[in-house]
Amino acid sequence: MKTMTMLLCLITMLLIASAYSNTVMRLDMTHRDTLSPNPTPYHRIEDIIGEDKRRHSLISQKIKTTKSGARMSLGSGFEFGAAQYFAEIMVGTPAKKFRVVVDTGSELTWVNCRFHGKGIEKREVFRAEESSSFRTVGCMTKTCKVDLMNLFSLAICPTPETPCAYDYRYADGSTAQGVFAEDTFTVGLTNGSVASLPGLLIGCSSSTKGDSLRVADGVLGLAFSDQSFTSKATNIFGGKFSYCLVDHTSRKNVSNYLIFGSTPSSTTKPPVRRTARLDLNLLPPFYAISIVGISIGDTMLNIPPIVWDVTRGGGTILDSGSSLTFLADAAYKAVVSGLERHLVGVKRVRPEGLPMEYCYDTSKFDDSKLPQLSFHFKGGARFAPYRKSYLIATAAPGVRCLGFVPAGAQATNVIGNIMQQNHLWEFDLTASTLSFAPSTCL
Repeated sequence: MKTMTMLLCLITMLLIASAYSNTVMRLDMTHRDTLSPNPTPYHRIEDIIGEDKRRHSLISQKIKTTKSGARMSLGSGFEFGAAQYFAEIMVGTPAKKFRVVVDTGSELTWVNCRFHGKGIEKREVFRAEESSSFRTVGCMTKTCKVDLMNLFSLAICPTPETPCAYDYRYADGSTAQGVFAEDTFTVGLTNGSVASLPGLLIGCSSSTKGDSLRVADGVLGLAFSDQSFTSKATNIFGGKFSYCLVDHTSRKNVSNYLIFGSTPSSTTKPPVRRTARLDLNLLPPFYAISIVGISIGDTMLNIPPIVWDVTRGGGTILDSGSSLTFLADAAYKAVVSGLERHLVGVKRVRPEGLPMEYCYDTSKFDDSKLPQLSFHFKGGARFAPYRKSYLIATAAPGVRCLGFVPAGAQATNVIGNIMQQNHLWEFDLTASTLSFAPSTCL
């Protein structure tokens, strides 16, 4: 019996050491306190075998994820009447599919949810009690009081069993209220198999508000944060993630992938990628980039350097959750006036309900007359979006608008998802670089 006890202690120590080792997969180990008070040797051996089988399964899972990256389908929300891009995630045990907004500008991943009978009924809703892997975060835990404090964690804690609650607010005024929990995500791998990622932070939202969330089942928070999905996925699959946004007017059957890990090699010769610095610590949790100027054709626009200076209230971020591109007033005026000179003679219109100021009837306009607009990065890289990304189509036939919005006298500049379309973007969080190249995304 003493020998058996020593053996069990040794195995337990090995399991604990494995859980804290530098692996590419988080192991969800089960403690042995579920045994009866007076276990027989048979039950002990049975328990060892059961633990070993589970351990073998996790080791096999680890090997699969080490050799692959994770990927999720990614498509435009145009047919859903939304200006965001959507991915599909699988949450819970058994896993259930949800259509979520892909947002590099927010930290919290959440889904519409019902918990203890409370919640909203929409197109899809996550029923927390039906997931065997769902665990709420207690309101008196360090996770709630310290780690999640910046995610609008609410200071409401009547009992230790009360879940940690949040009131998450977005820049456009949309909101989501619910409780923090942990659950298992199931992801597809680039080798064609699937993997389970246990213990990931998930918001169980019982109430939401805002047009941007109207047709979504939730949000996939990809910001640079310890609490975001990006942090967990890059820890497992490597310090990179990438996406390619299809044309924003694409139908729902046209999609590409959001990939965690290295981008799979292509059978065709890929276009040359340009690389710029990714400033991860300038405007956390956003992905800041060092823009130093904008040109139209061969002419560099006269934009004061303060516009790009983070220390003076400026700077630029890349944001998949914003549709249009926001520029500080000085940059906005320089860009629209520079482009407007090449639209002389094109009838200007004012469609109702559109936030853009400069719209035109371009049914007879030759796009080649519009010069190339380019963003210039510190270090020399240049991002040259397609013309359709800054003279963008609207729902009105033949009407297109300059896809820029004034952000204020001194404000953060935001390169939105329409400007990013038809380019492959790779965020290397280890090297702090951003690589990009033109792509059909098909």
